[in-house]
Amino acid sequence: MNTKSILYRPIGIIHSPFNELSGVPIQPRFGRGIEGSVEVFPEYAESLADLDGFSHITLIYHFHRSRGYTLKVKPYLEERERGLFATRAPRRPNPIGISTVRLMGIDEATLYIVDLDILDGTPLLDIKPYVPVFEDPDAVRIGWLSGRVREGDRPLSDSRFSGCEGGG
Repeated sequence: MNTKSILYRPIGIIHSPFNELSGVPIQPRFGRGIEGSVEVFPEYAESLADLDGFSHITLIYHFHRSRGYTLKVKPYLEERERGLFATRAPRRPNPIGISTVRLMGIDEATLYIVDLDILDGTPLLDIKPYVPVFEDPDAVRIGWLSGRVREGDRPLSDSRFSGCEGGG
């Protein structure tokens, strides 16, 4: 296996009301009620069978407007630099994003979703059903974010990651 390069091809395109990074919710939880859609390419339409039984799906996508990265960043909700891998900042060595969104419906190869934090036109790499019993570990710690995320907050992105737009 060649570990020097890995090639992924998009399976679809994510559509949202967000054309610019500034003002995008910083995570799906803070994008509650924001609607969008996922256009799955025709050759993958058959793979959507049985997905309509799930209330939530996890979208894995490419931060298509991301340019470069640094090993330390000043993430949203913080004014101090943190190690990149201790954040969910979009500028990454492999610009891959994940968002768990509510699945509202499927019409042929179009998924209708809500609770969105992704830029319009973002290439979709994969879809996985969200299964809480698989995803919800016991005794979770959230490191430096402890006390910074509260119910009812709706933090939005700003310009700190300009040049690396993509969501998630």
